[in-house]
Amino acid sequence: MTLAIALLTLAAVAAVLFVSLRRGNRRQRALAQVLDSADALEARLREARAEIEAVAGSEDNPVRDAMQEMLRQRLWLQQHGQQASVEQLDQVRDSIDAGRRRIDQQLARIERARAPSLH
Repeated sequence: MTLAIALLTLAAVAAVLFVSLRRGNRRQRALAQVLDSADALEARLREARAEIEAVAGSEDNPVRDAMQEMLRQRLWLQQHGQQASVEQLDQVRDSIDAGRRRIDQQLARIERARAPSLH
């Protein structure tokens, strides 16, 4: 429950930052891209959590660590995003995108494991 409240709060902060930063320069666009990537990762993490819980239950869910990392990144953005360089923002976005790709790979493995064998 606390995680859900934190996610909603951070999503609201991200939305405010996103709207205020859509004005134009490269740094602002970089921050907006980071926030877009974070939103996409959050959506994939929610899907992954649901898939993993459907297969393995909710006890040992590796998505929790990824969600906590995403929250740390959002907090960093909230605290440092306005002063961060374009390069720092690009690195954060690349890290978030890599995380989303890893989640996509894990979901693909789950889907393959669920698919009936052709043998």
